[in-house]
Amino acid sequence: MRRPLQYLALLGYMVFLAFPLLWLLSTALKTSQEMASLTPTWIPRHPVLTNFADAFTEQDIVGSALRSLVVAVASSVLTVVLALPAAYSMARHRSLVNKIAIGWVLVSQVFPFILIIIPLFMVLRSLDLVNTLPGLTVVHVTFTLPFALWMLQGYVRSVPRELEEAAAVDGAGRIRALVKIVAPLLAPGVVATLLFAFISSWNEFLFALVVLKDPDVATLPLTLVKFTGAEGVVRLGPLAAASLLATIPSLAFFAIIQRRLRSGLLAGAVKG
Repeated sequence: MRRPLQYLALLGYMVFLAFPLLWLLSTALKTSQEMASLTPTWIPRHPVLTNFADAFTEQDIVGSALRSLVVAVASSVLTVVLALPAAYSMARHRSLVNKIAIGWVLVSQVFPFILIIIPLFMVLRSLDLVNTLPGLTVVHVTFTLPFALWMLQGYVRSVPRELEEAAAVDGAGRIRALVKIVAPLLAPGVVATLLFAFISSWNEFLFALVVLKDPDVATLPLTLVKFTGAEGVVRLGPLAAASLLATIPSLAFFAIIQRRLRSGLLAGAVKG
């Protein structure tokens, strides 16, 4: 009886994770009269696609999504490029300074990020990066770098130092050992960090609201807010349709790189 119960628990967990997407899809396919009904329904009585058409015609969904994609890809790649060497150094060369640095990284996550908005804005203004996508990219890198550094140094510590020592005994230089032995073992960690940085940047709203003022450079979260009127009246149908479309890039990004989360776990050891 254990296996059927395991499958049942897994099915329940999958339904729990899929419920927001299913509810968004159901809402996006309903008419305004059905959404205003006092008896909500799971399945739309008369499915329509007008909410998707209204979402594209009322707001610049495609343009803002492309801008969000550029910022998310650039910030995630920069985060990993900056965090990986520092994480390797902190994990392999343990000292009091490294311990203090790791402690500060963890402590920095406790402070509310709203406290650094004004200093960041002043720095960006002095660099003439306010209301620009590069400026928002710099903010997102600053926002995700500490946690990415903490994640990667944990992955580096999980790689046995003996593998590098064995490669050195076999005549491999330090760079070759890092490329051939350590890098494949770190691939799942790098991919997980990329995914974290990408989703954090893709969904980020507060910093984008402060940095970006021109509608022509607005990212997708800022565009979704525009479906709420000045009086607080929400265009629920188009908002649900646009929000559903906004989840597609994150799901597609995960689908593309999820193989790397499984592959490479033993590749470095096999190559060694």
